[in-house]
Amino acid sequence: MRRSLLGRLLAVSALVAACSVAATAWIAVQTTSGAIKQEQGQNLTADARIYDTLLDYAARNPTWDGVGSTVRELARESGRRVALTTQGRQPLADSATAATAPALPPQASAVVDALSVDTVLAARGTDGQGTAADRIDPRAVGPFRLSAADSKTLRRTADDKVECLNRAGIASDVVVGASGRPRVQIVGNDPERALGTRCDLAALDTPTRSEQKALDALTGLADACLKRQGREGVQLNSDLSWGDPASSTVPGEPGPLVPRVPLPAPAPVPTPRDALAEDTAPSVVTPERTGENDRAIASCVSAARSEQLSSYVASPALLFIGDEGGATLPGFDLSPANTARIAGAAALVLALTVGASVFAGARLVRPLHALTGAAQRMRDGEQPESVPVSGDDEVGRLAAAFNDMSAHRARLEEQRKAMVSDVAHELRTPLSNIRGWLEAAQDGLADPDPAFVSSLLEEAVLLQHIIDDLQDLAAADAGVLRLHPESVEIRELLSQVAAAHQARAENAGVTLAVTATAPGPALLADPVRLRQAVGNLVSNAVRHTSEGGRVTLRAYAREEGDGTVLVEVTDTGSGIPSDDLPRVFDRFWRAEKSRSRRTGGSGLGLAIVRKLVEAHGGTVDATSVEGEGSTFVLRLPGTTPSGP
Repeated sequence: MRRSLLGRLLAVSALVAACSVAATAWIAVQTTSGAIKQEQGQNLTADARIYDTLLDYAARNPTWDGVGSTVRELARESGRRVALTTQGRQPLADSATAATAPALPPQASAVVDALSVDTVLAARGTDGQGTAADRIDPRAVGPFRLSAADSKTLRRTADDKVECLNRAGIASDVVVGASGRPRVQIVGNDPERALGTRCDLAALDTPTRSEQKALDALTGLADACLKRQGREGVQLNSDLSWGDPASSTVPGEPGPLVPRVPLPAPAPVPTPRDALAEDTAPSVVTPERTGENDRAIASCVSAARSEQLSSYVASPALLFIGDEGGATLPGFDLSPANTARIAGAAALVLALTVGASVFAGARLVRPLHALTGAAQRMRDGEQPESVPVSGDDEVGRLAAAFNDMSAHRARLEEQRKAMVSDVAHELRTPLSNIRGWLEAAQDGLADPDPAFVSSLLEEAVLLQHIIDDLQDLAAADAGVLRLHPESVEIRELLSQVAAAHQARAENAGVTLAVTATAPGPALLADPVRLRQAVGNLVSNAVRHTSEGGRVTLRAYAREEGDGTVLVEVTDTGSGIPSDDLPRVFDRFWRAEKSRSRRTGGSGLGLAIVRKLVEAHGGTVDATSVEGEGSTFVLRLPGTTPSGP
């Protein structure tokens, strides 16, 4: 598997997939967890603001009638759905349209109860109000709420006290509590600074008639609770503590609900009113200050406050806070369940990646196996065969290239076999002639006269010509064909070639002409090899042109002006069939099926022409019309001609 392309592809894909899944999961978890924590913090703050607003409404109103406008305003500000129901889930108010509102979730976000405040949400509220130790909202004052007249009277008194303190150099201000009672708050929250002044603040601490009535009622409820437990009653102070009164209290607003240590005081003188109070009010004595007793008193005071305020505050209601669609916003954490989901998703992605890699790798390796098998069969000498091309991708193009190579190799093999046969045939004919004449002379059947010697010499020259052509082709194929380039004036070169073939043309009755203009284009070439190439073309043209025909040599520069020199050899001979035209430059190819030397050469001339032109960096091609003639064009890189 280590040497298998499929195995390596699979391993790399699995490794990359595992790393990418792990990195993506880690980044996603970190980012999502941070975003969700931030979102949860923002939501919790918004929820606390909504809770505090509704809690304030419940503390100030005996029913939930009219809370709808408050709910809709809270929903508009927060962009979320806010709904209130009774504890029996009967709707009280809902910011969503009743016709389109989805069902409320089974779990409420909070319980709005002014007598049992959620300390966590209350601590995050924006009202700034604290929460009493008995969890009763401090804004729930019930019967301790002052009338407008009492509040106005006390406010005038408080303003006078503040003015007095300011004259004494003590900065202070008036603060109005939830019950409407004003009190003087000294800057720095240090009330002892006012003790040395003439500004008596005790007048603000004296309960009004309504406050005293409410405090007495609360004391009665607390005493009833204590008596049910077999304990003695207590007298509650204006701050709802018991024992010694506080130095500065706010009637009806609870303090820490702890006993006060009594200060020594003279025994009061009984009055008839006091005696009447003893008959009608609960017995008030200073209780024994034990920890258990104080806890019992605090519990009874808290129960008494809840009982007293129950008719002044709204009943408990269920609060539902969700998104605008109605669904609650779930949290997210790295719990075992969420971790298992992440691991499962990562495993699924990894499995899909490995499966896709196996599928893609198998499709990739299958044609490669076919290519390997075909190449091995070719190496073993079997007949070349093509492999299926699966597509137009890289592997498909590789298979197509292999098929082209295989077909080209098959053609080359056929050409090699044909060439060996042609070479054997071309060499056999002159050798057979020479051997026949020599055997005839040896047997006395032929006289070694000058004609005999001339015939043998002609066959030997032909044999030497074939061998020279083969040697030139072998050198060109091997890339070792030596050229000796020099500046060549093309008109002069064509004139030399025409002069060399003039006698043969006249014997055949063919006109041989040169139409290059003087001085003609110049080029850098090997004059000997170039004359050989042009001479082969002229020889073929004369051989295939009938008596009275014409062979024209022409040279000119291409009109594009890139310096290319074109040399044309045109004849008016028999022409070449269109089917044979692509093969004219193949080795040992001749148009005559009889392969007669009287009309055809060795079949190497045009092949040599192509090799010589390519060695000069040029190209050669042919056009022909059967029965009208042929034109061979040599395109050679030229140089700027010298001279005028």
